[in-house]
Amino acid sequence: MATRTLVLAILMLGLWACERKTLVDVGTEQQILYFGNGTDVTGVDPHGTNGMPEGRIIAALFEGLVGKDPRTLEVVPAVSDRWEVSADHMTYVFHIRETARWSNGDPVTAHDFVNGWLRGLMPALGNETVTSLFVFKNAEKYYRKEITDLSLVGFKALDDRYLKIELENPTPYFLQLLDYLALFPLHTASMKQFGELDDPTNPWSKPGNFVGNGAFTLKDWIPGRSLVVKKNPYYWDSENVRLNEIHFMPIDQLLVEERMFKARHLHRTEWMPYAKIPVYRANKDPEYNHYPYLATYFYGFNVTKPPFDDVRIRKALAFAIDRKTLVDSVTNGVQSATGALTPPDTLGYTSRSQIVFNAEKARQLLAEAGYPDGKNFPSVELTYNSSEDHRKIAEAIQQMWKNHLNINIKLRNQEWKVYLHEIKNLHHNVARMAWVGDYVDPNTFLEIFTSDSGDNKTGWKNKKYDELIKKAATIADKQERYEVFQQAEALLLEEAPLIPLYNYTTNNLISTQLKGYHQNILDYYSYKKLYLEPSSPQPE
Repeated sequence: MATRTLVLAILMLGLWACERKTLVDVGTEQQILYFGNGTDVTGVDPHGTNGMPEGRIIAALFEGLVGKDPRTLEVVPAVSDRWEVSADHMTYVFHIRETARWSNGDPVTAHDFVNGWLRGLMPALGNETVTSLFVFKNAEKYYRKEITDLSLVGFKALDDRYLKIELENPTPYFLQLLDYLALFPLHTASMKQFGELDDPTNPWSKPGNFVGNGAFTLKDWIPGRSLVVKKNPYYWDSENVRLNEIHFMPIDQLLVEERMFKARHLHRTEWMPYAKIPVYRANKDPEYNHYPYLATYFYGFNVTKPPFDDVRIRKALAFAIDRKTLVDSVTNGVQSATGALTPPDTLGYTSRSQIVFNAEKARQLLAEAGYPDGKNFPSVELTYNSSEDHRKIAEAIQQMWKNHLNINIKLRNQEWKVYLHEIKNLHHNVARMAWVGDYVDPNTFLEIFTSDSGDNKTGWKNKKYDELIKKAATIADKQERYEVFQQAEALLLEEAPLIPLYNYTTNNLISTQLKGYHQNILDYYSYKKLYLEPSSPQPE
């Protein structure tokens, strides 16, 4: 896939060089945004994926009850134009705006949310984000078949316009959660035309079949080239949507993406090659963006198989990584080394526990596990999805493990779709992973390592950890709640199913012609507010 993408990009650059106008020129004239999206996506089913490349597209195709203001991240009305909240913050009633429509013209109703959420709770679907639905009263019990009476589950349509929600516990981040992909409504009537709702292979989300309620709808998808969305004429606020199309371009080689941007064939890159960043920073390039991002880069072990079923070996490898040297040498210092999962100062929470570099302790633990000086250590692989920067990080860590532990780790890179399948099914030994906050709260990070989370790609299960995360959900007092999170994160790092490496900063290129984009820690943007404007007047 990487080779195919490179060849395609070179051919496109060659062809476009012969044209009088670049894609950016034409796109800006026609309000067509060319958007670097990193890699080919697995699909656009909100319950079928939770990758960032997919999530960026799904956010254009669907809309939840609320949205966020990209300048402040404050919750704003979306499909729901107003809502009421009970004094104990356990019950919400949302009013669905009467002008909300699906891309086929059907009205969006409260039933569409109920039906979509019920689909997300269908076990056969394999929804990796199902734990996000457990905020609703009795949703987890329904999912586990402990109850079968739908009237006991905490969401119901009072009629077409009113949706009542009851929560399992007071949830400080609940309104933020409502524009997460797992909480989007679904047009289940059209989905049933193509198969069962709980069939993950149901082709309802393919071009020609797709029905969504976002500002854009699916137009075309050519794997390896682009996924195109077009303005949805039925969207309730379509008169204020200025873009006509967005072309999501799967370019997984960062140097190619950067060259395409410089050649004016992209309005926005997904990322930046670390080797190129110093030049852009030195030149104070106005199109280079660098700002904090609520995300953590880490390696995850498969703890279900030797040798990583032994916590001493996991901790030995974790202690043998010098994170400060890693970020300074490989990322040119643009990322921030960390020994914890949750980024510091996440809504006032900072983990007291950290995994720190300690080569002597690492060698001691490896010897205790039966591998003094690395002798007879089994052959294992470190898996990462294809990317030049992921490769450089893996090679640096591979060398640290060789230097400090005298062990040889093989590297294996995989195309995105294959990589996702491998780690989901625990076919890896150690794998590159990352988590981006879905909302600003420590829970968005710590919840992913609960036993039943579809985002937990390590096989690690700990009953005490699960109990702590559930306990935190019942506590209203912020500091008391954070203290429970401290206990949970300390336990997680002591068991070390993961190796935290660094907290992200956003580093990408954005054309000065792209307007309505605002920097924020979630890298959140509202496509309906984006538009393109020439940098200078066009000749007549």
